[in-house]
This record gives sequence, structure tokens and C-alpha cells, in this order.
Amino acid sequence: MIKNSHKAHLALLGANLIYGANYIIAKGIMPNKIGPSSFVFLRILGAGILFWIIKSFIKEKIDKKDFVRLIFCGLLGVAANQLLFFHGLNLTSPIDASIIITSIPVMVVIFSFFILKEKITSNKLLGISIGSIGAILLIWYGNKSGGTSSLLGNLFIFINACSYALYLVIVKPLMKKYNPLTVISWVFLFGFIFMFPIGIQDFLTTDFAAFTTNTYLTIAYVVIGTTFLAYLFNIYALSKVSPSVAGSYVYLQPAVSFIMVTIYAYFLNQSEYAQDINPIKLISCGLVIIGVYLISKKQKIA
Repeated sequence: MIKNSHKAHLALLGANLIYGANYIIAKGIMPNKIGPSSFVFLRILGAGILFWIIKSFIKEKIDKKDFVRLIFCGLLGVAANQLLFFHGLNLTSPIDASIIITSIPVMVVIFSFFILKEKITSNKLLGISIGSIGAILLIWYGNKSGGTSSLLGNLFIFINACSYALYLVIVKPLMKKYNPLTVISWVFLFGFIFMFPIGIQDFLTTDFAAFTTNTYLTIAYVVIGTTFLAYLFNIYALSKVSPSVAGSYVYLQPAVSFIMVTIYAYFLNQSEYAQDINPIKLISCGLVIIGVYLISKKQKIA
């Protein structure tokens, strides 16, 4: 029998492998086959329907006072988060995006200090400083390097990371109070409402007749894998291990992205990705990972 803690680690491994591969898989059909807003429309709609199907078996009511928080969670954690991510990924390198995303734990600590009044230790302060240098270096370098990097795309990804980090902080009380599936179902519903006026036009003008089998498989991967399954894996894992343990698995995403980009560039002959791997990006990745490690490391009390 596999222990629950081992199952949780397998779930986290699975979720972050899915996320890591998503960067280049999703980028592969944007914007030639589908625009970022239309892609997000399908992602939120498809995954939201799947969540509500499961939610129908959970009989749980939400207190009226908690709906305001759920609305903000839908705005930050779904609508803004996914629109910024896909528009950013559409403009920049999968490697840049995967490195910048690892700054989420850094931003969580900063927002927790201001909102939840959680103390920032010297380790966390050092980690924030080092991680920030890495993220800023990469965002700035996106305008100077070749390949598929861009300053605007990197900036979108960074704002997306901030949006998702703020969502993690404000959703925390709801996850303790209700079944996580109940929370996520409502968050996706409100997220879809916010996203609808932005994504509907792009969705209606999408040329679905031009879709190939690969296009449909990519969309299915993003909706079912990256959104639905990855969320379920993370929910299960968070019920068994601490958030810091779950957060540490985000380090896998740049590694998976580096491997995928290398395969695309050198084995599948997609030369536009060949310049996406360079020393500056490796240094940026290292700084962010060191920063997040220092933040998650427990500080001994003298």
C-alpha cells in the first residue's frame, strides 16, 4: 500500500510535470490557430463545467458574507491570472515564463506580510531580495535577447504571478472553512463571468474549421490536464502536506520547460527556440530558486 504522504508527493509531481510541459505545448498553437483570450475562454469554461459536475455531489452552502471574497478570488485566481498568463506566453519564451512563475512563493510571502500580518524573517527577506533580482534580470533581459523572449510578455507573466500569489493569500481562509472543490467551483464560475466580455469576441471569431487534430489535442491537454487534473492533484496534496512542501515542487517547472524547449529546438528542428537557452536565463533561474529556497527554509530560533 502507498502511504498518503507518498500519494501526495506523487500528486504534486504529476501536477508540476503537467504545468512544466504546458508552457511549450500551449504556446505551440498560439496565435496561429487560436488567440490567447479564446484559449482562456475554452480553458475556464471546460474546466469549470468539470468542476461543477463533481461539485453536484457535494452538498455544501456558502455563507453570504463569503461571496465577496469568492468574487475577488475568481477575478485574481482565474480571470486575471489565466488571461495574463496566456497573453504573456503568446509573446515570450516558454523558459522565461516558467522561471518567472517560480517567483509566486516570493510574492505570497510579501502579500502575507501586508494582508495576514505574517512576520518576515531574515531568511525570507534575503530570499525575497535574491529572488527579485533573478526575476527582474529575466524580465529586463527579455527585451535584449533573441529567441522568443519579449519584455512585454515577461511583464505579463510577472503580473500574472503577482495576481495568483494574491489569490493564494485571500483564498486561504475559504479553503479552511469549506470543501476545496466547493471553493474552486465557485471561483471558476466568477472567473468565467469576469473573463466572458474579454474572451467572447475572440472566441466567436476563431476559425475552428482550421483546427487540426493536434490543435484539439493541445486544447484538451490544457483544459483537462493543466487546469482540471492539476487543480485536483494540488487540492489532494494540500490536504496531506504543508503549503511549503507543495510550493517547493514549483522548482520542477523550469527544468521540465528547459527539457521540452531543448527537444523542440534540437530534435524537432524548431529553430526559433534555439536561442531561448543561454547563461543569463540559467543565472536568473538559479537566483529565483535560491530565493524561494531561503523563503521556505525554517529559521532556527536562537
